[in-house]
Amino acid sequence: MTNHIYLDHNATTPLLPEVADAVRDASLRYGANPGSQHEPGRQARRALEEARTRVGELLGARMTGMAADRVIFTSGGTEAANLVVFGLLGNPQQASAARDHFVTSAVEHPCILEAAEQLKNCDVTLLGADSRGVVDIGQLSGCLRPETRLVSVMLANNETGVRQPVVEIAEICAKQGIPVHTDAAQVVGKLPISFSDWNLAALSCAAHKFYGPLGIGALVLRHDVPLRPTLFGGHQQAGLRPGTETVALAIGMCTALECWQRSAAEVVNRITQLRDHFEQTITNELPAVEVVGGDAPRLPNTSNLAFVGVNRQALLMALDQAGVACSSGSACASGSSERSPVLLAMGLDSAIVEGSVRFSLGASTTPAEIDQACRRILSLCQRLRRS
Repeated sequence: MTNHIYLDHNATTPLLPEVADAVRDASLRYGANPGSQHEPGRQARRALEEARTRVGELLGARMTGMAADRVIFTSGGTEAANLVVFGLLGNPQQASAARDHFVTSAVEHPCILEAAEQLKNCDVTLLGADSRGVVDIGQLSGCLRPETRLVSVMLANNETGVRQPVVEIAEICAKQGIPVHTDAAQVVGKLPISFSDWNLAALSCAAHKFYGPLGIGALVLRHDVPLRPTLFGGHQQAGLRPGTETVALAIGMCTALECWQRSAAEVVNRITQLRDHFEQTITNELPAVEVVGGDAPRLPNTSNLAFVGVNRQALLMALDQAGVACSSGSACASGSSERSPVLLAMGLDSAIVEGSVRFSLGASTTPAEIDQACRRILSLCQRLRRS
């Protein structure tokens, strides 16, 4: 049987045993509804609020005082991102002398770009990106208007791993009182987050991207951001996201973040070295391979390689059969043979776009797995080129 090597951690990460234990224990311990007024309900509520506060603290939010930031639990990163977009922009009944204006980038995840397409009462401006995949911050000042209600730029790209100048963007927007949201799904649990220090209005993330449970995400919201709900039917979370909260998942998310916090520096250094070794091994043997975004600041775990002259779909299928799990584009578009909108927005040559494959390492990835993955990749590329 082939030993499978999992290099698709940007799609989802395996649940940590410590997190699984925390979820199980919480599921058995807190069986009552946290909205109930009896003692079992109050116990569940206390555990939920402790997890909420700790998640906010670990993400650099201000969780005490009159101006405390808010953490809203959601079903995942997509719901959290949709909540801020539609919560600030999606009210077609709002009377306005001018149409609201939304600024985002052409290299965003579909949870932002497809949400933007639904804003029928709103003008949308897409910031471009250079060939490295970095959003063109020079376009920002010129496109901001009095009607601009929100700017949303991801903290790092899910396909290329390229980190975006979100802190600089937030500084520019703060001078005009424009709120900034960042999709941090790929950064939380990989690099430190400082929500309050970065002048952000909102940040979204998903627990399954950092070894936490599927089915829970969070929207961190600055204390003064006037968000409208997009769901209705309950008082939970100040009515901004009604529905009974799952205490066990909140505790699992909190546990995953605490696990990251304990080993952050060591994990970042080790994964960066493994990624660099992986890229050097492949490009030394196959000089035609290009590292997409290799000249830009990147996540430590992400490697997008363009195998010029090799069909990416054929390579992905061959790698799957050979026991190497990787991807092409966003996991939310898996199964699609369409070319990556992110790489097209970067203006890359067609040969690079057609040959692009994403490999994303994780905390459990070993040097032996990387060496074995390199051998399998090189062997398959030679075979595919011969055929």
